[in-house]
Amino acid sequence: MAEGSGNVNVSPGDLPPGDPQLIGMIVEHLKNHGLFDEFRRDCLADVDTKPAYQNLRQKVDNYVTSHLSTQDWNPSINKNQMRNGLRQSVVQSGMLESGVDRIITQVVDPKMNHTFRPHIETAIHDFLSGEKRDGAFGSNCAPSEQLDLQEAPPAPGPKTPYTL
Repeated sequence: MAEGSGNVNVSPGDLPPGDPQLIGMIVEHLKNHGLFDEFRRDCLADVDTKPAYQNLRQKVDNYVTSHLSTQDWNPSINKNQMRNGLRQSVVQSGMLESGVDRIITQVVDPKMNHTFRPHIETAIHDFLSGEKRDGAFGSNCAPSEQLDLQEAPPAPGPKTPYTL
């Protein structure tokens, strides 16, 4: 095989921090464990109670009402064209971009350090330590056996009732 071809079986421990392939592996791990879905549900549960969302919704409602009041209605009007024109007009107004930025500031930013970061750090630690254990025991174990090893690694040192 060519030297420049991508290695599919690269171990995360072999990659330097910040390597795009390592980042991709970690993101995939986070997705597979549902962390992004959990974060999305957590944010969506709060979003409609925040002033930034309520203000943006009111602005968009007023904009749509104003825009539609200038349109002449007749039964043969192409509703899809009107809808697309309205959508483009709302996007071009810039209100969505600034409104979404404010929503992120009110909903996501407060959760970043106290909720999201600890979950992400734990998942990354579990991912990297799981890969080290997999490498130590070899990859000839069945995936279910590897999972068992990850969940309950043997305690080092002598086995006494007082081992912590």
